[in-house]
Amino acid sequence: MKTIYSIILILLIVSCSGSKKAIENAKEDEVEVEVEIEKVETKIEVEEVETEVEVETEEKVEPQKAEEKNTKEDSFGLNQTLSKRVGPLHILYDELLQKYVSKEGNVNYKGFKSSHKELLGYISVLQKLYPYLDSLSREDKLAYWINAYNALTIDLILRNYPVKSIKDIKDPWDQRLWKFGDKWFNLNQIEHEILRKMDEPRIHFAIVCASFSCPKLQNSAFTAENLDAQLTEATKSFLADPNRNDLSEDRIAISKIFKWFKSDFTENGSVIDFLNQYSEVNISSNAKKTYKDYNWDLND
Repeated sequence: MKTIYSIILILLIVSCSGSKKAIENAKEDEVEVEVEIEKVETKIEVEEVETEVEVETEEKVEPQKAEEKNTKEDSFGLNQTLSKRVGPLHILYDELLQKYVSKEGNVNYKGFKSSHKELLGYISVLQKLYPYLDSLSREDKLAYWINAYNALTIDLILRNYPVKSIKDIKDPWDQRLWKFGDKWFNLNQIEHEILRKMDEPRIHFAIVCASFSCPKLQNSAFTAENLDAQLTEATKSFLADPNRNDLSEDRIAISKIFKWFKSDFTENGSVIDFLNQYSEVNISSNAKKTYKDYNWDLND
C-alpha cells in the first residue's frame, strides 16, 4: 500500500542512512541527493513524490458510493493525511539540535560540522515536501518554515565555519543557496515574504540568526502539535532573559527586534501591550523605553 506515511518514513530512512545516500560538495549552490531504495513492497520514486492516498475499510461499499467516496478523498484526503503524518519529518533535525545545542541556546558548531551531512539530509527532505505545502495546515506550515529557517542558517554557518559572526559572511541573508521546487531561496525571503506574512509575531522569537542577541536557538524542533506552546515558551524565555531584555514597571530596555519589526507587534495594540501578554512584569503604558545594543557575535 502506497501512502504519504510510507513516503515520509522512507525519506527519514534515507536522510539517516549514509549507505543509501550521497551528499557531496556541501558548498556548491545546489545539494544533489541521489536516493535508491530497494526491497520495498511497493517501489516509490522519491524524486517524484506520489500523493496517492489509499483508504481501507472493512465495510463493503456500493460502486456508486465508492466512486463518491474516492472523489471526496481526492479533494480532502491529501490534506488530512499530510497534516497528520508530516510531524515525523522533523525527527532527524530534533536529534541534531539535542546533540549540538544546549538548553541555553549555545550551538556547538565545531561538533555540528561533523554532522553536516545529516543536516543536509534533513534539508533535502524539506525540499522534497515543498511542492505539497499548500496541502498542509497553517501550523504545519509555520513549523516547516521556522525549522527550515533555522536549519538553513546553521547550514550557512557550517559552510563558512569557523567565523566569529554571521556578519563576517558576505550577504548572509541574501545568498540564494537553497532550492525548493523551482525556486532558489535566501533567508530574507523566508523571514519577510513567508513567515512575517503569516500574522504570527511570535515567530521572531523562534527563528534565530546565529547571533548572541537573537533569541536562543531551541534545542528541539518545532512541530504543529506543540506549536502554540513552543512559541509562547520561546517568547516568554526571550523576554525574561536580562541579556536580551530588561523589564520593569516604569522602565524597559528591550531588544531592537521590537524596533525593527514594530509593525508586527502593534497590530492589536502597542509594543507594551504585546510585552504584557508574555512578561512576568506588569509594564506601565507610560514606561520609559530604550533599546539594547545588538550583539552579532556567534551564538556558540
